[in-house]
Amino acid sequence: QVQLVESGGGLVQAGGSLTLSCAASASIFSFAMGWYRQPPGKQRELVATITSGGSTNYADSVKGRFTISRDNAKNTMYLQMNSLKPEDTAVYYCAADQDYSDYNGFGSWGQGTQVTVSS
Repeated sequence: QVQLVESGGGLVQAGGSLTLSCAASASIFSFAMGWYRQPPGKQRELVATITSGGSTNYADSVKGRFTISRDNAKNTMYLQMNSLKPEDTAVYYCAADQDYSDYNGFGSWGQGTQVTVSS
């Protein structure tokens, strides 16, 4: 397990950009990591994942607009969000796990950071 802290959320106009950061309390070298979000009144949904080797996967709703990346030297993961839409408004969570799979999911979670996109 590892402790995760998100930052970088805020209020932005539609079409704008934000970069979220997820700082880990220990080395993330061997961890798969991901970003999830929970829109108001809806269930949490996957946004993007990145393996320990750097392979990425995105939800269809964010493909071409969001970029997930990691800096193992800084124990930090990022989510660059461009061309933001009001429907991107949500609490964004980062997650990590050394044994991630679609079946097992992620074991470590951050506390979340609010992203609000105004129209």
